[in-house]
Amino acid sequence: MPSRKFAPLAGLALGLLLDPAHAEETTVELDAISVTTDAYESATGPVTGYRATRSASATKTDTALRDIPQSISVIPATVLKDLGSTSVERALEFAGGVSRQNNFGGLTLYEYSVRGFTTSEFYQDGFSANRGYPSTPDAANIERIEVLKGPAASLYGRGDPGGTVNIVTKKPQAEAFTTVQTSAGSWDRYRTAVDVNTPLDSEGRVLSRVNLAVEDNNSFRDHVGSKRVFVAPSFSWQLNPDTSLLVESEFVRHRSIFDRGIVAPNNHWGGMSRSTFLGEPNDGDIRNHNNRLQATLEHHLNDAWKLRLASHYKQGSLWGDASESRALNTDGHTVNRRYRERSTGWHDSITQLELRGLFDIGSWQHELLIGTEYEDYRKKERVTTIPGGAYAIDIYNPVYGQPKPNGKPTGTDFFEQVKSQALNLQDQIIFTDRLRGMIGARFEHFEQSTDDYARNHAKSRQTHDALTQRAGLLYQLTPQVGVFANASTSFKPNNGLDAGGKSFKPEEGVGYEVGIKSELFDDRLSATLAVFHIEKENVLARDPATDTDRAMGKARSQGFDLQLTGQVTDAVRVIGAFAYIDAEVTKGDKTIPAGSRILGVAKRSGSLLGVYEFQEGALRGSDLGAAFTYVGDRSGEAGGSFELPAYHTVDLLAHYKATENVTVGLNLNNLFDEKYYERSYSNYWVNPGEPRNLTVSLTLNL
Repeated sequence: MPSRKFAPLAGLALGLLLDPAHAEETTVELDAISVTTDAYESATGPVTGYRATRSASATKTDTALRDIPQSISVIPATVLKDLGSTSVERALEFAGGVSRQNNFGGLTLYEYSVRGFTTSEFYQDGFSANRGYPSTPDAANIERIEVLKGPAASLYGRGDPGGTVNIVTKKPQAEAFTTVQTSAGSWDRYRTAVDVNTPLDSEGRVLSRVNLAVEDNNSFRDHVGSKRVFVAPSFSWQLNPDTSLLVESEFVRHRSIFDRGIVAPNNHWGGMSRSTFLGEPNDGDIRNHNNRLQATLEHHLNDAWKLRLASHYKQGSLWGDASESRALNTDGHTVNRRYRERSTGWHDSITQLELRGLFDIGSWQHELLIGTEYEDYRKKERVTTIPGGAYAIDIYNPVYGQPKPNGKPTGTDFFEQVKSQALNLQDQIIFTDRLRGMIGARFEHFEQSTDDYARNHAKSRQTHDALTQRAGLLYQLTPQVGVFANASTSFKPNNGLDAGGKSFKPEEGVGYEVGIKSELFDDRLSATLAVFHIEKENVLARDPATDTDRAMGKARSQGFDLQLTGQVTDAVRVIGAFAYIDAEVTKGDKTIPAGSRILGVAKRSGSLLGVYEFQEGALRGSDLGAAFTYVGDRSGEAGGSFELPAYHTVDLLAHYKATENVTVGLNLNNLFDEKYYERSYSNYWVNPGEPRNLTVSLTLNL
C-alpha cells in the first residue's frame, strides 16, 4: 500500500513533536522568522507595489518565493486596482502562459489554460472553489492571485498539470479603516465597493472585515448586461497566545444574459458587427447564486510545531433559459439556434487537518507538512434542449422575438457525487546555505457515482487510488541568482458521462521544469525564467456533432515563460510576462488528429504594465501608467482549421490624489480600438474583445 511509505516520516514527525529538548533547539530561529516589522510581508497579506516576496500557494507554508524550487507568479490586488479592472482573467494576463478559454456564456470563470493545458480548477485560500458552476470571483475580496506553474497534485490533489491558480482573500487587519470606491464606465457600467475593517476589542484580539460590492453593467454587446451583489464578512479571534480562529464567508447573487458571442462565416472575419447578439433578449437572465463559509483554527503546540484544522463549505445554484447559436447555414448569413433550459444545484464540503513543524536531522533543516483532506461534492444538473427547426437568426440583420421552438426535447438530467480522502506529505529541506530541496507525495482515494435520470436511472460508479509526487532542488549560485529544477505528476477524475453513459478514466499528467530566479537592482526587481515539458493522457474533448465529451487521447506542451515584477525605483513599478508555448495533441482521432494545436493556446503571448508615481510636489502620490498585452494566433476550434488572429492592446491609466483621502482615477482601455477575439469554442461561438472604453473612479479612504 502506498500509505505504508508515509509511516516512517509520520512516526518521525510525532517523535519530534514529543521531544521538548529538540523543540528548544529551534526556538531562536523561529523567533527570528516570526518577528513582524513594517517591512515584513505575510504570505496571505497585502503586497507593497507589485513585487511579492512570499507565498503559501506553492508549499501551504509561509515561504520566500526565492527559496521555492518551482515557478510561481503572484499578481497583487494593486495590479487590478491600477488597471481599474475587477476581472481575474485580466490579472492572469500578467502571470505568463495563461490564456482565456470557455467562460460559459459570460457567467463564470469557467475555463482557462496554464502552460497549454485547459482547466476549470481554481482555489481560494487552498480550498477547491470551482465545483459546479461558481460565479466569477469578485475583486472586492481578493488580496492576491497566485499561479503555481506545473502539476501541484501532490499538494492540492486532483488537478491539471499546467498549473494551479490560488486566490488569496482579504483578511481582517489590526488597524481600523474604511475604503469606498465607486466607478462609472462606457456602456452604462456602474460599480461601488466598500471595504470596512474594524477591531472589535481594545486589545486587538478580535478583528472584523466586511467587503461589499454592487454592480449594474451593460456592455458593448447589444442586449447583454449583468447585475451582481457581493458580500464577504470575515472575522478573526486570537483565543490565546497560541490559538487563533479565522471565519470567512461570501455571498454572491449574480444575474446576466447568456451570451455565446458572434460567428465567423466560412472561418473568415468581416461583415458581422462585434456587438450583434444572436440570442433572444426576452429569454431573460440566467441566475447564479453562491454561498461560501470557511473556518480555520490554528494552534501552536510549541515553538516548532503547529496544528491547522480548516473546513470549507460551498453551495450554489444556477438556473435560467437561453437561445444559443448552434451551426452556420449554407446561405452564409443565418445561424441555427436551439433553446435550452438549465437548472443546476451543487454543494461541496471539504475538511483539512494539517501538522506543520521544523526540526533538524544532523546539519539538515526540515520543514515538514503532514496533511489529510476529506471532500464530499454533490451536483444535480438538468439541461433540456429544444431543437431549433426554423429558429434561425440573420447574423447581419437579426430579428428578435421569434416564437420558441417546439421540437422534441432532449438533454441531460443526472446526479453526481464525488467523495475523496487524501493523505499528503511534504518536506522542505535546507541541505546547505546554498542548496534547498522539496519532496512531496499525496495518496488519494476517490469514489465517483452518477445516476442518469435521462437514461432510466442508469447508474455508473468508479473508484480510483492515485499516488502523485513532486521533487525539486534549488541551488543559490550567488545571493542574487538561484537555479532550480523539479518534476511532478498530476491526477484528475473526469466528470460527466460519455455518449454511452459510461464514466471516463481519470486524466494523468507529468511535468518537468528547470529555471533561474534572480533578484536585480538591489532586490528591487524579481525575475523568473523557466523551461518546461508537460504530458497528459485521457484528455477529454467536446464533440460538436453530439455535444458530448469524449476521451481524446494524449497531449503535450513545452516551452518557456518569463516573469518580471518589481519596484525599479521609488517612483516606478512594473509587472510583465512573456511565454512561448508549443502545445499539441500527440494521440488523437479523426475529429481531432495528432498534431492538432490545443484549443485557444497562443504560441507567443506577453504583457507589461508600468506605473510612474510622483514623489514630490503638488502631484505627490498621483500616478500615470500604461499596459501592453499581446496574444498570438490561436486555434479557434479543436481539431479544425479555424483560427483566432493575433492581437495587441494598449491601455492607459492615471490617478490623481486630490487629498490624502481622496483619489480620482481614469482608465482608457484598448486605446487604438483594436478589433480582436479573446476566445472561442468553434466558428459559431466566438467572443469578441471590448472596443475602446473609458472608466472613471473615485476612491475615498475614511
